[in-house]
Amino acid sequence: MTLILLIGLFGVGLVILFKNPIIDKFEKNKKVNMLKNTMWFQSHWLAGIFLFVMNAVLFFSTCLVLYVLVYFIIPIVHILVMFFAVIGSIILWIVINKAWQGTKRNRWKMGTIGSSFYMFLTIIFVYWFVTLKPSYPGEDTFMRAIGLFFAIIVTTVAFITCLVITGLSKRKVAH
Repeated sequence: MTLILLIGLFGVGLVILFKNPIIDKFEKNKKVNMLKNTMWFQSHWLAGIFLFVMNAVLFFSTCLVLYVLVYFIIPIVHILVMFFAVIGSIILWIVINKAWQGTKRNRWKMGTIGSSFYMFLTIIFVYWFVTLKPSYPGEDTFMRAIGLFFAIIVTTVAFITCLVITGLSKRKVAH
């Protein structure tokens, strides 16, 4: 599991490092044009709330799929679900990056509002980690602590990646 986490961190690091060429691939996307042409999306507050809600929908739908998969004995499928959830989130963030038309300061605000969903999750997981107690005397909480530690890492990386892609990436202006 640690190897999978490290490979994921390395992959997300590569996406952040090469974000501009990846973002440029979405120039003529239908979803980008649809969001770009809506008036409400040009407000950094509404766009940030939209990003926040979409992050929540993606996160909780992935959790629901993973919960359902617990009842089936199919190896490796949960790893594929997590992989596709990460890819889907990155695509969503790129679409929002390309559709946003505003100042750098408002882009930063929009990205901060939207990615704060993952910061809230990180704070919740840290709280659960710090206050972790056994349910009954003699219970070993080690595996629960490892799960919470991985959750803290994943949500922190998601926060940073979402903020970098949506809030810090510059769009090229056509001359």
